Amino acid sequence: MSIKSDRWIRRMAAQGMIEPFEPGQVRTANNGKIISYGTSSYGYDVRCANEFKIFTNINSTIVDPKDFDSKSFVDVTSDVCIIPPNSFALARTVEYFRIPRNVLTICLGKSTYARCGIIVNVTPLEPEWEGHVTLEFSNTTTLPAKIYANEGVAQMLFLESDEVCETSYKDRGGKYQGQKGVTLPRA
Repeated sequence: MSIKSDRWIRRMAAQGMIEPFEPGQVRTANNGKIISYGTSSYGYDVRCANEFKIFTNINSTIVDPKDFDSKSFVDVTSDVCIIPPNSFALARTVEYFRIPRNVLTICLGKSTYARCGIIVNVTPLEPEWEGHVTLEFSNTTTLPAKIYANEGVAQMLFLESDEVCETSYKDRGGKYQGQKGVTLPRA
């Protein structure tokens, strides 16, 4: 298994692996600083879309992954998301992914957010999975935290195997296959 370079990422993006795709690293927009996104040396920095689900405990619900209550979230469409202290929000990537059968993709949060106490969590993107990636932002601080839409939030690393997997996510009929928008837990 090997981690893939910027050349490989550009080649695979041309085949539809990442849409929309930014071939370089974008660091400024409209003459202002942004948190970078696009192709890096050995990964791809994804952007967060402007659709957020902010966790609220207004209903005093128990968080149950087998029976998740969608009323535990407040829907927000905005260029910024304010996450309450010690809480979390869900979002999605701007980019839509189509992972090749011999590739596993790992996501790590960007250091800019990590240094502010904001943790980005995403499970691996398995071979032949496709969709918008649902992102979870945990605010580990005692202060409100800000997430910026349409800017970089996490980096995808692509690991290519020297052999194709026997059973892909698509073969298994994975429950998150083809997801669009922010997707809540499915039992």
